[in-house]
Amino acid sequence: MPGDWKERAQAAQARYDDGAARLPADPDERQRQLTRMGNAAWAAGLALLMLGLREEANEWLTRAAETYRRSWEGAPPGSWGRPIGAMKSRLIAGDLVSAREDAHWALDAGAVRSESPIGRYAAALAHLVLGEDVDAAALVTTLSGVEAIPTAVADSLSALAASDVTVYESAIQALVADFEAREEFLEDIAVADTVLALQALADQRHLSVTLSSPLLPEQ
Repeated sequence: MPGDWKERAQAAQARYDDGAARLPADPDERQRQLTRMGNAAWAAGLALLMLGLREEANEWLTRAAETYRRSWEGAPPGSWGRPIGAMKSRLIAGDLVSAREDAHWALDAGAVRSESPIGRYAAALAHLVLGEDVDAAALVTTLSGVEAIPTAVADSLSALAASDVTVYESAIQALVADFEAREEFLEDIAVADTVLALQALADQRHLSVTLSSPLLPEQ
């Protein structure tokens, strides 16, 4: 597996560099290309993290967040995956200050008022990043039972907002199991990235628990 992760990291880095070398001028094509580049940087960061190369991983995760932000200009309405990806990348990289900036981006863009559950998920995550747990809790109630949001994600968000370590431990373990049952992953990178991001938020609240999975880096 280490060799495989190295190859995946190198391939993702090459995809990013290739995209950066031929950014189109057309706004729509440009935002699409930047999104692909963000995904490639994200993949490289997670692959490097699985190799135990934390410093290099953080550099690529930061690049992913920055590229997702750049892709927002010209993006179609409701492209909430971009601020979500940016916040998660920052959290995994341990950069809470920049994660808060991206949280403000999501909220300023109107995520709270979104009719899309993905938009409200972005808003709930943003409020948690900012430590606005009461606001996050109110939004999480609108995500319960929504098909687009895995139950374990909603339960984990709710537990974080309530600072309930017992519920959080059960919910985050369920989320690990959810990832382990998946057959498809973004960029074919089998890493439980949402778990890593939520664990960063849990650590801020002194709630994080010890987890073990082939989809998580060794602790």
